[in-house]
Amino acid sequence: MRHRRARRRSGLEVRWRVQGPMDLVLFGIVLALLGIGVVMIYSASAVKAMMIYGDSTYFLKRQLLWSAIGLGGLLVASRVDYRVWARYHLVVLAMGILLLLLVLVPGVGRQAYGARRWLGVGPLGFQPSEAMKPAFVVFLASHLAARREVMGRFWAGMGPALLVTGACAGLILLQPDLGTAVSLCITCAVLLFVAGARVSHLMMVAAGSAPLLYWAVVSEQYRLRRVLAFLDPWADPQGAGFHIIQSLYAIGSGGLFGVGLGASRQKFFYLPAEHTDFIFAILGEELGFVGGLLVLGLFLVLAWRGYRVAMAAPDLLGCLLAGGMTSMVVLQALINIGVVTGSLPVTGIPLPLVSFGGSSLVFSLGGLGILLSVSRYGWQG
Repeated sequence: MRHRRARRRSGLEVRWRVQGPMDLVLFGIVLALLGIGVVMIYSASAVKAMMIYGDSTYFLKRQLLWSAIGLGGLLVASRVDYRVWARYHLVVLAMGILLLLLVLVPGVGRQAYGARRWLGVGPLGFQPSEAMKPAFVVFLASHLAARREVMGRFWAGMGPALLVTGACAGLILLQPDLGTAVSLCITCAVLLFVAGARVSHLMMVAAGSAPLLYWAVVSEQYRLRRVLAFLDPWADPQGAGFHIIQSLYAIGSGGLFGVGLGASRQKFFYLPAEHTDFIFAILGEELGFVGGLLVLGLFLVLAWRGYRVAMAAPDLLGCLLAGGMTSMVVLQALINIGVVTGSLPVTGIPLPLVSFGGSSLVFSLGGLGILLSVSRYGWQG
């Protein structure tokens, strides 16, 4: 049974609905991106999977399993009243920080490719930084909604949020993972703006953060090499510029309509991370400019529907939750596509819902489930 009440907004009658249907367009976009991801993961990884594991469907089967788990979590989260999260936002944050601390403990966190980002036992593992993304949005949205009356004051309004953001970003930076740390900071800025923080205060924080970002880049040689490779990848074509050059080869050879699904040449051990961070390059090679534009368009529609849900939310908490979850997913997508197309320096951020990886997929779908929960409490008019 639905309870409805009417009110006036900007002279228009608006009907609020409680526990109505979720945004089916948004849900359809999520399913479409998942489907494209499954197809492209099989196409991009079949050669590597056969060479390493003797099974061309090795990565496909795992992605299907994680997709099923993630969709189950999305559907459950979409049925939970989003206001429940506000009651446990401190617990959610504490669990996320604990996991980030554990991953840094020698012998507990797994180390690979020079980074310590994974927890798990045997073949089962996950990245705490991926779990921290929706947990961070839940905490920040709940915290800012409760302090909306003092958001115009710097320390009383923005101070606690900035301290928590700095702590979380710092722990992620120690893994090291600069890309995820930066994405958390940008998401924080978006939520602070929506919550009513002064633009002058946000600009002060941005100006103060610039030297820290510069230090983070120059303090590690591999990060500095990535920035220099972004500026001129051909200066080190077999080293720091290799990823960007091979990615551009893939995209460039795809042309308008691509070389055909499954016909990629770059996936034959030319392009590293072809089914994870650089899957968009294989998609561009096989499906061409049209295929890449389709995926980019889906993310843009996801952004439109997500921010529409935020604007239609019945309270500030719902607005911040919806806006935060949308920003987190769309921001990652834009960063990933920017890296693959040579528009941004190389980072380790996957393409949400499309790249191979259980942690990213499951927790992204969980966050989108909260977004869909907010969509059930919108307005009609």
